[in-house]
Amino acid sequence: MRPSRFATQLLLIAIAAIIVSVVWQSIPLIQAELLGQRAEPREVMARGDLAADERATIELFEARKNSVVYISTSERVIDPWTRSIHDMPRGTGSGFLWDQLGHVITNRHVVAGASGAYIRLADGRVFRAQLVGVDAAHDLAVLRISVPTGRPDPLPIGSSSDLAVGQKVFAIGNPFGLDWTLTTGIVSALERELPSETGTIRGLIQTDAAINPGNSGGPLLDSAGRLIGVNTAIFSPSGAYAGIGFAVPVDAVNRVVPQLIRKGHYAPPTLGLVTDARADQFARRLGIDGVLILRVLPDTPAAKAGLQAAEIDPDGGLDPGDVIIGLDGDRIATTEAFRAALDLHQAGDAVTLNIRRDGKLIDFEMVLEPGS
Repeated sequence: MRPSRFATQLLLIAIAAIIVSVVWQSIPLIQAELLGQRAEPREVMARGDLAADERATIELFEARKNSVVYISTSERVIDPWTRSIHDMPRGTGSGFLWDQLGHVITNRHVVAGASGAYIRLADGRVFRAQLVGVDAAHDLAVLRISVPTGRPDPLPIGSSSDLAVGQKVFAIGNPFGLDWTLTTGIVSALERELPSETGTIRGLIQTDAAINPGNSGGPLLDSAGRLIGVNTAIFSPSGAYAGIGFAVPVDAVNRVVPQLIRKGHYAPPTLGLVTDARADQFARRLGIDGVLILRVLPDTPAAKAGLQAAEIDPDGGLDPGDVIIGLDGDRIATTEAFRAALDLHQAGDAVTLNIRRDGKLIDFEMVLEPGS
């Protein structure tokens, strides 16, 4: 039986469609084959000058990167089978040169629990570090290395008291072990608080400059390349950058570090009062609003001013004595807040202690003494 004319036409159309499809798909291949011998790199378009802010950022990084160091720590372990002792890698972090004597600043948590630390400079040289001092309240640590020649310059010091939200900042560090990484951002907020393993770190700078694990201990710089903070932590459920990082302000660093170098620990200035955070809840249960003075140390500003400590009366009740309710007119409700307020001052500063005594408000002007 002969195929119908319609079927023949349909078959011819299908064959034509297949031929057109094959040819259409082959055109790029044919073109590539024909033009392959003429393929060359494309012409580079002239860029023009870098923008002023780009040049400033590049110059800042080049000027400051050599002052930033890479820190790796080790932990001494005992093999339970052979009883042999050996060092195992523990963690990494960042730091920076503080002075020409080889002192390096980093976070306390970078070196906490480590049996040894090694510092690598930007030129690749590695030195074993000696621990000089730590301060848990500010999460700061000072290490020292001996660099015989070619010692990098220390970072210039800025101030944090005049920082403003929106100000540009720059962080240099070693996130995830990626050496000497620069990230930029702004000051997002000031006077932040962050819980730590040893308490609450107060007065922190909040920034949106990317800070990740390994950035800890590295510098936060302003647009003039001055140190304004020490990157200390991130806020992130995943442990990676989420737009919120924190830095210890340089004003606190400049108070704490000299004492760590001199004494190995930091002691804030004192009035000679003994207080204890454990007494705060006890005071609240008794309806006392403020900080109890547990003891007045002899021959101190508080003793000379005649401050009175809390006592147990003969009936077993509490005579609260003088209750601290403020410092320089700023409200004080807890022992931790009182210590944080003192930490903002230096020995030799005159302060006004606001006291409640027998229901009356009394101000005592005193001069802070160095802590022991």
